[in-house]
Amino acid sequence: MRGSDGTEPISYVFLLVEEFSLIAFASAIEPLRLANRGAGKDIYDWKLVSETGEAVCSSCGACVEVSGGLDDASRAARVVVVSGLNAHRAATKPVLTWLRKQSRLGSPIGALCTGALILAKAGLLDERRCTIHWENQAAFSEEFLDIELTNRLFEIDGNRFTCAGGIAATDMMLTLIARDVDPGIVSLITDQIIHTPLRGEREEQRLSVPARIGVRHPKLVSIIQMMEQNLEEPISPSILAQHAQMSTRQLERLFRRYLDRSPKRYYMELRLQKARNLLLQTEMSVINVALASGFTSPSHFSKCYRSYFNRTPYRERGAPPVAAETSLSTIETAKTV
Repeated sequence: MRGSDGTEPISYVFLLVEEFSLIAFASAIEPLRLANRGAGKDIYDWKLVSETGEAVCSSCGACVEVSGGLDDASRAARVVVVSGLNAHRAATKPVLTWLRKQSRLGSPIGALCTGALILAKAGLLDERRCTIHWENQAAFSEEFLDIELTNRLFEIDGNRFTCAGGIAATDMMLTLIARDVDPGIVSLITDQIIHTPLRGEREEQRLSVPARIGVRHPKLVSIIQMMEQNLEEPISPSILAQHAQMSTRQLERLFRRYLDRSPKRYYMELRLQKARNLLLQTEMSVINVALASGFTSPSHFSKCYRSYFNRTPYRERGAPPVAAETSLSTIETAKTV
């Protein structure tokens, strides 16, 4: 396949793994198609592969046919790992070996959503900046202590590129397209997909605390930020109150007024949510998950977890994962922990 001017198109190989994110995949591949359309020639071509060469089902259940297996990929192509739920299960020996081989051949290698976890397991993100979906950041940081992880929408560091997933994949691909061809084509694409303005790689991926909780009280926001930054070693209510220059009684009233729960309960919920993410997304032992979530006693952790999620941490580890985590705001019927 050649461009209309006789030059070779830039080739991509998308490696789809089981339970990949369909929205991230579509958000990445559609800009390539539209770049060809806008340029009136084939700037890009692409191939879809899987580990076995068989069709792969996304996390939403939609299955996608591929062109072949790992051995069918072009050596000169840019490789993009498309992952989603249970990325650690997709990091099989054949996949990791193939990725390392592509790296030795000089292929630029990237990842969408949780695909960064697979690249990290292959050792391809050492001494590189990368990002991953915010829900997976805690698990990633626990496993890869020496890799620089950011909270940005996407990161392009040399010949490695990663994005948080979702429509952030569009922003990353458009940035890459702007580097490859006339940036004017990018404007045509953003108009076509109604995605303006284009977001840069320095933008943060997650909503701010005020946007997430629906409250803009400066002291409450400051306290919650402090809680989120200290989940492994929880801070006492008295120190939180001192940080906000208020009494513990005022702190209690503040949380009751805006969040309808005590500071202690809200803090516990944050820690238990982190624990659940680690249980579902890593192979860490339950004891290590407890410690990483600020619990020094495994029995106390198990009791709190069961009270909140109505199942034990061990049952959670063996239970099928859900597509999306339940947000704190929807758990109004949980018992006080």
